[in-house]
Amino acid sequence: MEVLVINCGSSSLKFQLIDSDSEKVLAKGICERIGIKGSVITYQPTGGEKEVSNIDMPTHHEAIDAVIKALTNKETGVINDMSEVKAVGHRVVHGGEYFSKATLVDDDVIKKIEECNYLAPLHNPANIIGIKACMNLMPDTPNVVVFDTAFHQTMPESAYLYAIPRKYYDENKIRRYGFHGTSHSFVSKRVAEIMNKPYDELKTIVCHLGNGASICAVDGGKSVDTSMGLTPLAGVIMGTRSGDIDPSIIEVIAKQDGLSIDQVINMLNKESGVAGLSEVSSDFRDITQAIEDGNAKAKSAFDAYIRQVVRFVGAYIAVMNGVDAITFTAGVGENAAWLRPMVAKYLGYLGVELDEAASEKACGVEGIISTPESKVKLCVIPTNEELAIARETLALVK
Repeated sequence: MEVLVINCGSSSLKFQLIDSDSEKVLAKGICERIGIKGSVITYQPTGGEKEVSNIDMPTHHEAIDAVIKALTNKETGVINDMSEVKAVGHRVVHGGEYFSKATLVDDDVIKKIEECNYLAPLHNPANIIGIKACMNLMPDTPNVVVFDTAFHQTMPESAYLYAIPRKYYDENKIRRYGFHGTSHSFVSKRVAEIMNKPYDELKTIVCHLGNGASICAVDGGKSVDTSMGLTPLAGVIMGTRSGDIDPSIIEVIAKQDGLSIDQVINMLNKESGVAGLSEVSSDFRDITQAIEDGNAKAKSAFDAYIRQVVRFVGAYIAVMNGVDAITFTAGVGENAAWLRPMVAKYLGYLGVELDEAASEKACGVEGIISTPESKVKLCVIPTNEELAIARETLALVK
């Protein structure tokens, strides 16, 4: 059974076609510059050559149509026709308090997603456009929505409430929601599998460290705390996002530089993080090279980043009253072997022992990277959000 996974942005659309029986990717690609002159689709069947085609895509409707034509192309397609696709799984960023799990799409579900648009104004409207385009072009195929926020709906009030007047939660649902939920769920379950332990008995901290980054405490298979907040701007330092700061900084910068709140928030999202601190790059490969070249600002940014990760890990150990496994995932977490010793050295009080040789080998591949004597397991688990979406979609339509 084939499942089409769609991740729709405002001007882009990523896709993967997954065989749900083997869980192998049959084809993948991205439509870019939707609604902009020079739109293009990149398509690659597994084991085949990458194809790049300029196709006019004024809306997401044309983008979905281009995906369908690529998948069913007589020469390079991987299916004969779209009847072989039994379901479409959509990533949706924000489900508010409405959704704690994946859900089959109907008019009521779309309405509730639209009611969450103010919580994710750049993402949710685009996600809805993709859903509606699929429903229009594949009217007989069920659509399933999988939410970034759903996994974190198990957090207690003490974790998600902000200490602002209560009416803003009661009336406007201003609270911590958390993101990367699909990744945190997928990775924490895989940790239990490779440790051969019951998922509902483990205390796991998942460090999803990429250009966007979040850390999550998973206790007994449930998210009990996470670093991102109302939006993905909160938490640890990221590539271009500031992470947690004193809120008064916004007012001070706005007054000093004559900026609007929107301009300051844009700066915190796109010009801050390790890029802003280092004045080098948001890419840690560039940061580490700059450090080797003697760049003091790059070293300062690097040290601040590590300290933030360690602070959240330590806080979540306290929240769960212990931890069984700490795992690294996403672009930096999976591939930057230099990062893990920098974090592990602060965890000696827990009896953590890193196997540096195993850590060096575990770049882009899963594995346990702690010694057999380590009292807490350290793991690397490559995340696979598309597969997680396909699994949740399959569970609803099978």
